Amino acid sequence: MDSRANAQREQTRRGFSISHQKVVLEIDFSGCLWGYTEITIVPTSKDLKTINLHSRQCTIQTVTVANLPAEFTHHDPLANLTVGGAQGEPLDCHRHPELKRKLYSALQESDEGELSIAIPLEVALKHSGHSVNPVVNDVATPEPQTPGAPASQGVPEFAPISINIAYSLRNPVDGFQFVFPTESYPYRVPHAYTTPSSPDAARCWVPCIDNLWEKCTWEFEFVVPRYLEEISVEDDEPTDASPTLVVCSGELVEQVAHPYSSHKTIFLFSQAVLTSVQHIAFAAGPFHMYSIPLDHIADDGNSSQPPMYAFCLPGHESLLTTSTSCLRAAMGFYTTEFGSYPFGSYKLAFVDEMPTQRFDSSTLSVLSVDLLHGEDAIEQALETRQALAHALACQWMGINIQPKFFSDTWLVNGLALYITGLFVKKLLGNNEYRFRLKKDMQRVVERDTGTMPPICQPTRLEPPDASEIAFINLKAPLVLHILDRKLGKSGTSLGLSRVLPKIFLSALTGENNTISTHMFLRTCRKVSGVDPRTFAEQWIYGSGCPTFAFSAAFNRKKMAVEITMRQDCPAYKMIEGNEHSMAITKPVRCFEGQMTVRIHEADGTPYEHVLDIQSHFKRYEVPFNTKYKRVRRNTKRYLARQAAAQAAAEGDTEAAEAMGMVDMGFGLEVWEKESERNNWKVEDWTEEDETAMSGATYEWIRMDADFEWIADLKFEQPDFMWVSQLQRDRDVVAQLEALHALAQQPTKIVSSTLTKTVLVSNYYFRIRCEAAVALVHCSIPRLDYLGLFHLFKLFLRYCYDPEDPNQDLFNHTYVPKPNDFSDLSEYFVRKSLINAISRTRYPNGKSPSIVRKFLIDQLRYNDNTSNAYADGFYICTIISAAAYATVSTASPERGELLPSEVRTEYNEEDVDLLKQSLAEVDRYRDMDRLIPSTHNNVTIACLEFYLVLMVANLIPSAPIQFFPLTREGNYTQVRIAAFDGLFMTKWYTPPIMNYVLAVMAHDPSRSVRRHVARNACHSLALLVQMGEMKLNSKDPESLLIEEDGSIPDKNKESRKSEIDAMIKALRKDKEVGKNEIFRELMMPIALAPDVDHEVRWCLLKLADLLIKPVEETAPTVKIHIPTIATAPDVSPVLTPLAPKPRAIKLNGPATQSPVIPNHVPRVKIRPSTPASVRTPTRTPSVEPQTQTQTKAVTFAVPALPPKANPPTPAPKAKPPKTNGVAPKPNGVPKPVAKPVHALKAQASGMTLNDLRATRAALKKLQGHKHAKIFLFPVDPIRDHAPNYFDVIQNPMDLQTMTHKLEGGKYADRFAFQADFRLMMANAKLYNPVGSFAHDETLALETYFEKQWTIINKTLEAAQAKEAQKPQPKVLPPVPRAPDPPAPESTPSTSRATIKFKAPQPPKEAKEATPKLPKQPKRKPKVELPLDLHADPPPPPYVDDGSHDILQEVLALEREQASTNGKRKKVTMSEVEDEAEDDLLALATPAKRGRPSPTEPSSSGLPKIVLNASKPKPPPPEPAPPVEAPRISIKGKEKEGATAAGASAHRSKKSPAAPAAQATPIDEKKCKQLLSTLMKIPESGIFLRPVDPVMDGCPTYLEEISHPMDFGTISTNLASHQYETMEELRKDIGLVFSNCRTFNPPATYPCTCADVVEKVFKKEWAKVMEKVLEKKLSPNEKRGLQGIMATLVKDPTWWVFHQPVDPVLLGIPTYFDVIKHPRDLSTIRNWLSSDKYETVEAFEADMQLMVDNAITFNGLESDVGALAMAIRDRFREMLRNWKAGAGAGAGANKKRKDGEKTNPQPSKKAKIG
Repeated sequence: MDSRANAQREQTRRGFSISHQKVVLEIDFSGCLWGYTEITIVPTSKDLKTINLHSRQCTIQTVTVANLPAEFTHHDPLANLTVGGAQGEPLDCHRHPELKRKLYSALQESDEGELSIAIPLEVALKHSGHSVNPVVNDVATPEPQTPGAPASQGVPEFAPISINIAYSLRNPVDGFQFVFPTESYPYRVPHAYTTPSSPDAARCWVPCIDNLWEKCTWEFEFVVPRYLEEISVEDDEPTDASPTLVVCSGELVEQVAHPYSSHKTIFLFSQAVLTSVQHIAFAAGPFHMYSIPLDHIADDGNSSQPPMYAFCLPGHESLLTTSTSCLRAAMGFYTTEFGSYPFGSYKLAFVDEMPTQRFDSSTLSVLSVDLLHGEDAIEQALETRQALAHALACQWMGINIQPKFFSDTWLVNGLALYITGLFVKKLLGNNEYRFRLKKDMQRVVERDTGTMPPICQPTRLEPPDASEIAFINLKAPLVLHILDRKLGKSGTSLGLSRVLPKIFLSALTGENNTISTHMFLRTCRKVSGVDPRTFAEQWIYGSGCPTFAFSAAFNRKKMAVEITMRQDCPAYKMIEGNEHSMAITKPVRCFEGQMTVRIHEADGTPYEHVLDIQSHFKRYEVPFNTKYKRVRRNTKRYLARQAAAQAAAEGDTEAAEAMGMVDMGFGLEVWEKESERNNWKVEDWTEEDETAMSGATYEWIRMDADFEWIADLKFEQPDFMWVSQLQRDRDVVAQLEALHALAQQPTKIVSSTLTKTVLVSNYYFRIRCEAAVALVHCSIPRLDYLGLFHLFKLFLRYCYDPEDPNQDLFNHTYVPKPNDFSDLSEYFVRKSLINAISRTRYPNGKSPSIVRKFLIDQLRYNDNTSNAYADGFYICTIISAAAYATVSTASPERGELLPSEVRTEYNEEDVDLLKQSLAEVDRYRDMDRLIPSTHNNVTIACLEFYLVLMVANLIPSAPIQFFPLTREGNYTQVRIAAFDGLFMTKWYTPPIMNYVLAVMAHDPSRSVRRHVARNACHSLALLVQMGEMKLNSKDPESLLIEEDGSIPDKNKESRKSEIDAMIKALRKDKEVGKNEIFRELMMPIALAPDVDHEVRWCLLKLADLLIKPVEETAPTVKIHIPTIATAPDVSPVLTPLAPKPRAIKLNGPATQSPVIPNHVPRVKIRPSTPASVRTPTRTPSVEPQTQTQTKAVTFAVPALPPKANPPTPAPKAKPPKTNGVAPKPNGVPKPVAKPVHALKAQASGMTLNDLRATRAALKKLQGHKHAKIFLFPVDPIRDHAPNYFDVIQNPMDLQTMTHKLEGGKYADRFAFQADFRLMMANAKLYNPVGSFAHDETLALETYFEKQWTIINKTLEAAQAKEAQKPQPKVLPPVPRAPDPPAPESTPSTSRATIKFKAPQPPKEAKEATPKLPKQPKRKPKVELPLDLHADPPPPPYVDDGSHDILQEVLALEREQASTNGKRKKVTMSEVEDEAEDDLLALATPAKRGRPSPTEPSSSGLPKIVLNASKPKPPPPEPAPPVEAPRISIKGKEKEGATAAGASAHRSKKSPAAPAAQATPIDEKKCKQLLSTLMKIPESGIFLRPVDPVMDGCPTYLEEISHPMDFGTISTNLASHQYETMEELRKDIGLVFSNCRTFNPPATYPCTCADVVEKVFKKEWAKVMEKVLEKKLSPNEKRGLQGIMATLVKDPTWWVFHQPVDPVLLGIPTYFDVIKHPRDLSTIRNWLSSDKYETVEAFEADMQLMVDNAITFNGLESDVGALAMAIRDRFREMLRNWKAGAGAGAGANKKRKDGEKTNPQPSKKAKIG
């Protein structure tokens, strides 16, 4: 399955997988639970010694492995955080960065597991005889494989091991929640449940593998008290007590009484479906159970729906029926549309104190009790239905199907929300569904403006951040909706309605329980035939939403409508130029696609046209169909209707048709009378409007009529067309668009139209609500506040009529009638009218006094006595509207900054109205104490009312208003609202600060703790902006900035300096930054082991703001490398007086290679260090004693043995000079004339002029004022850039460049220039445009380019002079014999190798060398992997003579080689810029061609290979030969019992066999493969050869000696130039390796190479499987199937028909004795699925079945006799079949079958 493939790498790394886990727990409801867990693991490695599990908070008592006691260590890094030195030292609050670093380290350490169990020596890992083949899925992304390794090699399966862990848990902090009655909450019912309180919550209550993709079967056993009350259990059951129940993931097996205690009950659950521990949950308590009945109407007589149960605590029983009424309908809808429910049952458990609204697990959803509601609820009923429907949908998508990678989270969440929306569409109607979609699209457009990342980021390896997940959940279902619309237009598909059932069916059958974006899009393409790649690039992998501006004009000459389109992408424009943000958010520059335009022409017929959008601007000509003018618009509708009706009555057919075009559905009887129209102040169209309307040729135009774009559409058309669209288009989205357009064109006619919309009940109620809100735009002085008049007139319907019919509504007391919310649409319209009235404003920002009086009257006279519904939310709406109306919307600075405006003060009337408002709000608050509303919503609204007035300075800012309600005992949401108000006061005073910190640390409510911690950080910024905290700014006038757009950079600098000044002022503030309470308690709370993880992070954020961190030195990476004994120096040449050998430096940490034989001499190697971690260190001395301060691996240079002194070579054989040093024959080193540093710095060949110029440039750069941030490597902690190394793959700084320059790493000055530009590019990539670092980068880059131009000109002139001088002669190298032909090898593709030969030490040296472990008899190879971030910096170079000694060693080797007449060569791979070292200047560089190993030397000198990794991929020429992979047939397992077949023969290949097997080419399949690769969008850059000029890479052919591309491969394939499959694969691999060699990592070409290579690996496996496929011929298969059918039908052999069930047959030890069970059913299934490659393998399985029966039962038993009988019967039938097949079928049939099923027998032979 795909899920297995997803976890395969993790299991391989871990060494085992889990197949089953049993949990036995006893819960006492006092804060403790204890028991044990039994985990069955299956080892995947024979080297498994330690089992690492995740376990936090648990106390581990004992651990047994296979029933043997085992040693274990349990260390929870998060529970042992410490900061500081000695124990007892007071905690320093300034050291909070140290705590943050340790917290990061602890989290990383926890990933490996907190519980380590050592497997006892007595427990041996035994092979089970089975082999598990890698799972091949045609829709899965292929995993990377080692080149040359068989792709289908079966992994040996080991026998399972059982681990028993006894543990206990007391007062857990995370993962498990106990709820008890307390003094503050005495009526709470005790209960307990698992809670998703942290990302690692699962490991907090049970030892496990806390991984989403690690699944197993489960078994649970819970022991709980029978009753929580103290009741003596008699014969009769008590009637008033609630028994304790346990509800758990899985299915209830049984509930039994405890065998030893009558006061306890045992609940047994089983989960047979493979499930991750993160999807396991349970709850225990005195729950009331409600069985949700079948909905017979929705079920349509089908009773196949699973059972559904709801559990709640005592006191909420009456709410269950109402709250869960929609669940059965949801289950019926999902099962009908998307397939069967994936589990056996579904359960809901409503509990207290949930930190989130829901916790969805397998078969169980744990929900907050706040979702329960009664029959009198309105708003909450809608919320609960949405939440419960979504919880049920998550069982299909989210629990049964998980994302394949974290980047696929959007797809799982989006699909769950999408199918939830489809159910809401069925439940509440299409209008509600489309209205919600439109509103959600508007929210996405508002938020997706450049700050949000794409919903899918394939390169992101961690789950989405909590701040992003809300946006992903908002946008993902909308993207799926528009994808459904796009697929539905293909003509052959119904959209996602055909795609989703296939996905759910695949998961239900166990084939694919993970889903990836790639697989989903591929399925969409297969089903619909539509290519979704462009769609995915824009909406899934890209960010942003387009903004369209359309305008239309009718061209009478062309009879066409000219539509002008302008597209803008705000997200792209916002971050344009910011490379870092562009790389992260990937905004789309221009959206492409088709948009449907619907033109309602003159005859009233809508005509649809499609606009193909491909650019930012285009003008379209849409043909017009109507050839005559349409019916004139009837502006005075009541006259038009009367005239049309009268004419129709007289028999005028045309008038009757005209009457049909008058809007009848949205008519209004009350406005048919002239008097009523005058009473409502209805405005009619003017003559100018009539003229304009009569000249229009179409009714209206609708853009994006099919609702396929998440975009902001702005369309310009006259208001009368919008009115027509509002009144005549039945689509709610069209009506909503018309309302928004009319709101931007306020006129009296628009106000009348909106008023009519509110009155007409045929409109959907949400459209009526939107029309009421739109009337606010008509409440302006220009229209004499006609909109407010209409609002009052509309609301008057809910009030008593005034005595005077002509009463002025602006001076009327609105006394409402008793509430009647039975008409829900009128209820929502009524609330919208109140909100709209409160938004009316005078030009000075104040609301009219009549508005405030109106709201006070609604509060004063509200009567809900006879209403069947609760009015809590209605009261909250009025209170919120009153707060909004009381506060002026004018900014406080308006009167001060604009002298022409006089600041409006509050007069006596305003003060009086404020007092009346406060009195009414206080009254409702007191009423809510006596008669609580639902969840105390009225109290929460009152607290928000006080908060708004306090922020507006209308009431005093006093904590006493909020403080009492923050205490325990109040409802949780009331406490949260009270804390919100408290944080808007001076909460940082010592007493309140102490209280706030105590709440963060010890409050029993997790929700309160987290909310308080979050708002403590946010409130400081709000208080500063509000002016509550006075900051001493030195430049008070800096706030008055004239924003004319001419100085944007200065504005950014001003804002940044303002933030810095604010933080500095906060730290210096005596009440905030110097607050002793915070400084004293912050660190103890953050270090407490029981603190909530979110509270801890919030405290650290608060400390970053308020407390200046202690100055810290940059961390130094220390690596301990064990010392290596060296052979004593016995050479008379290398005397103690000789200079010490110089260390040879490699880029990378040196590690001891396990393949060094004990006789290998050692050469001292000092690895170089990347500049990111370099610090000055002393040059290590190369003495026999170990240097403890040296951080490098050292290998001593071998001394030449006395008897091995080589003869003096002939003069013609002198080795060439190297770095000016010519080795003498006698080994005496020649002194070096160059300066020490010059010699070191020129090791890579840099000329002296380049060196001097580069040093001068570097010195100027280091002294430049803008270079301060580039002097040292970036420290993610110190520089507050935690994700720096995730974004920047190749960091660079001036210190590193200095080390590289002085270390001789630059070959010329241009390499130095490249590093400087890399540093600049890094800075511009990571830092956004306008930031300080970005501005400093631009300034320094400008300065460098000027200086570098001068340097280049100077050096070019000097080089021109040097060119005129005569060149010195260079001696020829030592002549060598030609290279012999050598077989292909598989060089390492990850490391460059440096090879040199050293003489073998004498016997004495060998004996003195300590023995190392035995190694294979082959040439030793010392591998030094390179890590660019681990070593300390290299010391300043001091020439100690080692250079000349090395030259002497090389010279002696050459002389000896020439004497022996054998070829000797010092070779090494070419190393890139920063990987080069001093040895490269001394050795002969290797050719780029295929390496040819040298012949072994006659002197027996060993060859030492030093591997140094490179920052860039190696050149592609020495491509590794490809071994023909063995593909598993159909992805099935290969059992060990089939060893008699050919598969067993292949598995026993000798390790000395050649690494590659030639497979003849299959050109047809290769062409298909190549065609598939060339169709991938990312393969576009590989389709043709690279043109250095056209493609802008002039050095390509210099760096890539063997270019390759798909076009060349296709040509070679067509001309039959490939003989084997391996040759083709080599060339395709060369395309990718060339790309990675030439292009730096993480660039676009490398990304394309990764994508195409993944597809290639997957497709290659399929091709090779077909090429190498070996199976029975059809004739053989039919014959064997006939034998099996005969045996199965015969009841004599019933014993062997089905697999053995040990439980059913009462033989529990069966599988301990029989490791490889077989039966007729299994063998028959394997035969049908082409499991057997030969008839012999089939016979072997039949014989194994017989042997198993005899082994377990004995030969003399009945079963044994039956086994012998079936064996004889089978052999007889097999002989008869073989004889008949040979004689009856004839050779022709056999040959025909052979031709059909085995076209390439030679290939199969090679595989074997």
